[in-house]
Amino acid sequence: MKNSRIGFIGLGNVGGSLASNLLRHGVDLTVRDLNEDLVARFVALGANLGNSPKDIAEQVDIIITCLPSPAATAAVMESPDGILAGLSAGKIWLEMSTTDEAEVKRLAPLVEAKGATAMDCPVSGGCHRAATGNISIFAGGTRAAFERVLPTLSMLGCQILHTGPLGSASVLKVMTNFLCTVHLVALAEALTTMKVVGMDMNTVYEAIRISSGNSFVHETESQVILNGSRDISFTMDLVIKDVGLFDHIASEHHVPLELSPLVLSIFKDGERRYGPRELSPNIIRRLEEACAVRVLGTGFPAQLTDEHPKEAGYEVVPRGRIKPAA
Repeated sequence: MKNSRIGFIGLGNVGGSLASNLLRHGVDLTVRDLNEDLVARFVALGANLGNSPKDIAEQVDIIITCLPSPAATAAVMESPDGILAGLSAGKIWLEMSTTDEAEVKRLAPLVEAKGATAMDCPVSGGCHRAATGNISIFAGGTRAAFERVLPTLSMLGCQILHTGPLGSASVLKVMTNFLCTVHLVALAEALTTMKVVGMDMNTVYEAIRISSGNSFVHETESQVILNGSRDISFTMDLVIKDVGLFDHIASEHHVPLELSPLVLSIFKDGERRYGPRELSPNIIRRLEEACAVRVLGTGFPAQLTDEHPKEAGYEVVPRGRIKPAA
């Protein structure tokens, strides 16, 4: 499917970056978003305008959704002029939103009833890596479907992991977002404590970076915290959605978690204080206000950029496994 016509619905922070990668690869791309300005920008760059999700599904071979919530995806899929109304045999729907495993499994039989194929393919690594095409992608679905879409996923991202059956990618994605959030809360506490005791914050950043306390979250989000912008294009309501999905999975399977409920309560308090669309790294404000400090350094960027050129996408094979023959 290297020369597939692709439709993309959802041109927000992550979706817009992913769709831009497809344009850079010369893909025949049709786009749609509720934000008409975003759509106009893509059309000016050479994308086609989709009049409705149904219209796009009728025209393309692969249709991708990258939307903020399971409810948004359901509306785009199931409305009278939705994707399901335009699907036909041989087409593929890739759900690249961070969503609920149960919801993608609910929609999949409706897709398959049209003779089409469903996969969940959420991404991980931040908007800066989505912009360069170096983001990681989890892909849930049959091996045959994965082989078909791997060329497309290789344009969108770099490290691509076939996670198993449909829904498995969504489970792993909310797990990784939970871990990211735990790291963020821990960093907020560590950085604020170091500020209060009078440490130089640039030195603190480097001490963490070169030590056993380092993490991907520190090397990215700590930088925009110390800049003061706190801008990673991710908000508190999205954190609550994602950690809530992980917490629900654990609860359904009777896993007696302790950190997940605590982290969720911290972000719900942040949402009450600062609003649902507050940038997620500003969870540190709760501690800054309590201690009457501002946790800032010097020379850190306001926004993250991926300075590495696009790497060729490739499949990541889990340790001890043999990559299936093509």
